[in-house]
Amino acid sequence: MNRYPIWKYAILVIALLLGTVYTLPNFFGEAPAVQVSSGKATVKVDNTTLQRVEEALKTAGLSPQTLALDGASIRARFDTTDNQIKAKDAIEKALIPDASNPSFVVALNLVTRSPAWLTSLGAAPMYLGLDLRGGVHFMLQVDMQAALTQRVEALVGDLRTTFREKDLRHGGMSRNGQTIEMRLRDAKQLQAAQDLITAQFADLQTSSVADGNELRLTATIKPEAARLVQAQALKQNITTLHNRINELGVAEPVIQQQGLDRIVVQLPGVQDTAKAKDILGRTATLEVRMVDESTEARAAEQGGIVPSVPSDTSSAMAVR
Repeated sequence: MNRYPIWKYAILVIALLLGTVYTLPNFFGEAPAVQVSSGKATVKVDNTTLQRVEEALKTAGLSPQTLALDGASIRARFDTTDNQIKAKDAIEKALIPDASNPSFVVALNLVTRSPAWLTSLGAAPMYLGLDLRGGVHFMLQVDMQAALTQRVEALVGDLRTTFREKDLRHGGMSRNGQTIEMRLRDAKQLQAAQDLITAQFADLQTSSVADGNELRLTATIKPEAARLVQAQALKQNITTLHNRINELGVAEPVIQQQGLDRIVVQLPGVQDTAKAKDILGRTATLEVRMVDESTEARAAEQGGIVPSVPSDTSSAMAVR
């Protein structure tokens, strides 16, 4: 005799069917593939790029099992690793005429063999870590000294601008390592400079010494401000690594901080370790410089004598 209502059995059967369907991708395995993504912010991967890839593969006599535009990248799936490597060479030859200045990233990858109807349902295989799937493990170190040095360079530019706006004269301002040094003529100028730095530059601490007939004021970054710069450098590099790993199309990468200045990166399933190392190891530096467009500066430029212009450098965190 049936002790339970029919609807409970129906729910049980539906749950088993759904569980079976969403488990199927694990049985299809993975296939070698080539992924094409943008190597520059100004370059987009679109249908035009897809046509160029298709023509390059056709010229090389290669027929991918699937070739599609997936988000911001193109993925071509092949039956063997030999065809995968041949396809990578053909695509690089077509899309990257100058290897020293690549506009695209062409990397080897592994993609699921699941049929399209199963993928359209959102069914994906279980992602395995390095122990079960293999891959690459990187330990990166953030150049904290470079981050502090560039912060000091930015402060030098800000100090020069502020001193100029306040009409506070000095005998010269320069950076010596991570220290800012400025020369002042008398105690009145020294006190005015110290008061200005204290009021508008909370990250700096000052000290003064006599240097002959002049006074020398030294400004350094406070320890708590230096720790904040280092923390921001580490956070920015982790964000940058996430963006770069997207070029490789790695599912569920591990990116985490280790210690004060190191980042661990684990990329399960990556075949092209050299390409991964090249992408992750690129140093990203952005420099923003002030330009003097006054009449005096233009006249000096035409005369062949260009005065020095203070620079303001930001977001330059180097990964090594």
